[in-house]
Amino acid sequence: MAISVLLVDDEVGFVESLTKRLKIRQFDVHQAFDAETALQILADKPNIDVVVLDVKMPDTDGLTAMKSIKRRYPLVEVILLSGHANLEASVGGIALGAFDYLLKPVRIDELVFKIEDACRRKVLQEEKTRASRGMTPPEPDGKKT
Repeated sequence: MAISVLLVDDEVGFVESLTKRLKIRQFDVHQAFDAETALQILADKPNIDVVVLDVKMPDTDGLTAMKSIKRRYPLVEVILLSGHANLEASVGGIALGAFDYLLKPVRIDELVFKIEDACRRKVLQEEKTRASRGMTPPEPDGKKT
């Protein structure tokens, strides 16, 4: 099953280019150009594994958006992206629960590795949650036992 990724960035060209590059690598990619749309997509598509989120956006900054995402969808992993090296934002983002913080322009192989690693962590967290509740993992067809 493909890893489902939500790209969130106000730079349309960047998102479209990254979408093409990730789809070639067999990712299931969704796009949002602002935080509000990202939250709506997460509400509509509960299978999103990883959010790649720009730190600097006009309406709602990435750290504020990440707080909302982690509060509503705690198992979804968030990778922060920024075009500017900002130690405060990177440390703050990690402290708030971001999986990682990468600088633009990001090499596609580095981003792919981080997305795959973030998805592995999400799967482990889901397994721990199920185990603590005494639930068994879902069957390959998506049905829970």
